[in-house]
Amino acid sequence: MSETTTKRAARAPMPAAPEAEIEEASPGGVQSLARAFAILEEVARHRDGIGLSDLCRKVGLHSSTTFHLIKTMVSLGYVRQLPDSKRYRLGRPVFMLAAQSLDEVEMVSVATPFLEELSALTDESAIFAVRMNEHLAILARSCGTGPFQAADHGGAARPLHTTAAGKVLLAGMTAERFEAYLRRAEWQARTPRSITSPEALRAEIMEVRRSGMAIENGEYWPEVHAIAVGVHDFTARLVGAVSLSGPLWRQSADVVAERAALLRETAGRISQQFGYSAADHSGC
Repeated sequence: MSETTTKRAARAPMPAAPEAEIEEASPGGVQSLARAFAILEEVARHRDGIGLSDLCRKVGLHSSTTFHLIKTMVSLGYVRQLPDSKRYRLGRPVFMLAAQSLDEVEMVSVATPFLEELSALTDESAIFAVRMNEHLAILARSCGTGPFQAADHGGAARPLHTTAAGKVLLAGMTAERFEAYLRRAEWQARTPRSITSPEALRAEIMEVRRSGMAIENGEYWPEVHAIAVGVHDFTARLVGAVSLSGPLWRQSADVVAERAALLRETAGRISQQFGYSAADHSGC
C-alpha cells in the first residue's frame, strides 16, 4: 500500500456502529434491558397471549424494536410464541426462576413482617406454616403481647389434622392425596375435642373448602383456639397457611369474626408478595 493510500485510510471516518452497540456502550446502555423487562411484564399481564401490534402499543415502542427484543427472548425461552395465533406468552424458564427463588428462606423473609403486624394488632401469636409430608412445619412465628401465648415455635411440626393451618393445607390437596393421608394418619386423641376418625376429618375439610378458612378449637392444646387461611403463589398453588391463635377464653364470636377478616387480608397480602393475583386466577 502506498503512503498516499495509507494517509487516506487514516483520514477516512470509521463505519457507524449499529444502533444497539452504541446504546449498550453508552451510559444509557441499560435502556435495552429496561425495554426488554417492560415487554416481559406486559406479556405476563396477558394470560391468553398478546400480539405484536398490541404489545408495541402497550409498551410504547416501535414495531421493529419490539420485534427484535422479543425475538431474542423467544430464542432464550423466556417468551414463547403460540404457533396458531402468533401471540406471545411467558416461557417456562420464567416460572422456573420464580419457583427456585420462592424457597423456605424467602417465604420466612416475606411472611415475618406480616406476622408481626398481625400480632401487634391482635396481641396474639401468628404463624406461617407449610406442609412437610404428613405434618405441618412452622417456618415463622410472631408472639403477641397478651398473656398465655400459644407454645408453638419456629420449626415445630404437628400432624396436619390437629391444626387450623394443617386443615387448610389438607383442603388444598387433591382428592387422591387427601384419601392417602386419611389412610396413613394416626388418630390418637390429645384432648376431648381432637378429631379421631377419617369421617370426622372429611366433614371438617368440606367445611374448610366451603368457607376458605379453618378453625382449631382445643384439638391439640386443650385451651388453644386458632384460625387459618391459605397462602398462594404466582401459579395459584397453595404453598402455606397463615394462622392466628390464642386462649379459648379470649375468642368470642365477635372477636373471631373480626380476626378472620384481618387474617384473610393478611394472607392475601402475603400471596401478592409471592406473585399471586386474584384477578388473574378468578376463573380457577
